[in-house]
Amino acid sequence: MTGREWGVLFVLCGAIFLEGVDVAMLNVALPSIRADLGLSTGTLQWVMSAYVLGYGGFMLLGGRAADLFGRRRMFLFWLTVFLLFSGLGGLASEGWMLIVARFVTGVAAAFMTPAGLSIITTGFEEGPRRNKALLVYSGTAAGGFSVGLVVGGLLASADWRWVFFAPVILSFLILLAGTVFIPRSAGPDRAGQRMDVAGAVSVTAGIVLLVFCVERASHASAAATALTAAAAAVMFLAFVLIERRSAAPLVRLGLFRSGSLVRANVSGLLFAAGFFGFQFVVVLYLQELRGWSTLETSFAMIVIGVDAILSPTLTPKLVDRFGNARVIFGGLLLAVLSYALMLPLGLDWSYLAMFPSLIVLGLAFALAYGPLTIVATEGVEEEEQGVAGGLLYTSFQFGAALGLSTATAVLTAATDGTGPQALLDGHRAALLVPLAAAVLATLVSAFGLRGRPGTVAARSAPADEAALQPAESDR
Repeated sequence: MTGREWGVLFVLCGAIFLEGVDVAMLNVALPSIRADLGLSTGTLQWVMSAYVLGYGGFMLLGGRAADLFGRRRMFLFWLTVFLLFSGLGGLASEGWMLIVARFVTGVAAAFMTPAGLSIITTGFEEGPRRNKALLVYSGTAAGGFSVGLVVGGLLASADWRWVFFAPVILSFLILLAGTVFIPRSAGPDRAGQRMDVAGAVSVTAGIVLLVFCVERASHASAAATALTAAAAAVMFLAFVLIERRSAAPLVRLGLFRSGSLVRANVSGLLFAAGFFGFQFVVVLYLQELRGWSTLETSFAMIVIGVDAILSPTLTPKLVDRFGNARVIFGGLLLAVLSYALMLPLGLDWSYLAMFPSLIVLGLAFALAYGPLTIVATEGVEEEEQGVAGGLLYTSFQFGAALGLSTATAVLTAATDGTGPQALLDGHRAALLVPLAAAVLATLVSAFGLRGRPGTVAARSAPADEAALQPAESDR
């Protein structure tokens, strides 16, 4: 890569690192926030859910906006919004202020993240160079989450408001670097293109309702959950009907004719469900049953962050030798092994007993996450790279919400009593959720082992070969 390309990659890795750090730091700071602001459990839950709703709900719209209005412009603008509202969160004196700030921060991330990913997929030539860039990018994302667990514990022990102020400083530095390194390019050709407002409203409403349904499933009544799910289904049906008739659809339905793209998104959803559900249960085990402090728990979990080292070093070599499909399959098999190793969880387990499961999960993430990103965007035309990235991150985000909610529901239902053994039984039952998700993801990915790397279904008119190459101004 040229120095300029490394500069661009540095900026984009900084942004995805920022997003991971931001989420992880807030996770470990929640008890301090509740104690200082006097928040109820329900309000505290919404501090997390507001971000998930904003992030998951607007991701597809963010991806399309990057394709239509310029990736550099969308990235820098929404990074600025992320900076401002992260700072406002740190100044909050009431629960509702914090919830609003987190929702807008989530929306900003929903526009910023697919824009950043599509800058990579259009600026680096498809093949080894792009694969290398994406694997470095995905490793940085995972490293941000792992580092954030420890940094969040340190900052929260001083003052929880620094959990919001620290991202402001990092955002500002990334913003300055982005204006220097990310090249300007000619505006996208929007001839015949327009924002599909009806499609955007329907799919955003559907995703928000579905995420809301999943997030509240363990707290709301069965009737309310069913009603919310039905409303989400209606919105998705409306979206499909709108897209079929739209001359400039938000998401071209022909994208879903690509088996590799669909497998990557479904596998990514299930992998995220297992990964986040597992971390949630293990953190609760360490803090509630073992009495570990927030900082001790953070240091215990940081071993999963080994993927930040392996993703840009080991994974590219494996992809070159075995191909993305086999590396993904191997990573998902390791995830199954990791979750299975934790099933015999005991009341007096030492850290050494838990270590094999955690280190194997870090290796699984290194093998699966980056190649899934490659497959989900491979062969997609340049003008649809933002949408492809939005689809993938929507799958990851919804999977995370699904895994957390399902694990919470199972843990609550399986905990019969208040004693240590009853709590342990609940945690063991909840660990079956990530195991089941990983098994399903492995089965889905297995369908890609025998086929050649898929490409996205062609448009009705054959694309000009030159149009499939990254624009010189974007390189």
